[in-house]
Amino acid sequence: MRIGVTLALFIATTSSAFAGGGFEIVIPGRPGVPVIINGVDASYAVVEGDWGLGKGTHVEPTVYGGRYVDPVPRVGHYYPSAGRVPGYGRLEVEPPANRRLPQPAESYHQSWSAQSAPLPAQSNVPVDPPEIIYAPDYDRRRPRHLPR
Repeated sequence: MRIGVTLALFIATTSSAFAGGGFEIVIPGRPGVPVIINGVDASYAVVEGDWGLGKGTHVEPTVYGGRYVDPVPRVGHYYPSAGRVPGYGRLEVEPPANRRLPQPAESYHQSWSAQSAPLPAQSNVPVDPPEIIYAPDYDRRRPRHLPR
């Protein structure tokens, strides 16, 4: 009896070590947002391979049932940095160099400015100063707090 329980326990504990080598079915976290693995849309596909952050080595995964994703999507937008002419849109025609030029536009100039309101002149000198200003007596040898 003990040997049977020990054998069952041994089989149950070692079977979890073989669980990481199987395959996974990829389910996107948000609908409409594909899961791209090496240029293949792996949404709802089977992925097989020993890869990920928890593994010590990097092995290229194999995707079964995915579809190839074009790295340069064929969309209706024009990106000048791509170096290609747009597929549709306004036809640009360069005018000849010897054409008659239109009249020059009238001159136009506009400016804005801001400033504070002017303050009246302020001074420490009274409006009608006396002719002679007497300075108070001050004796350096005598402290100020003592009376004369």
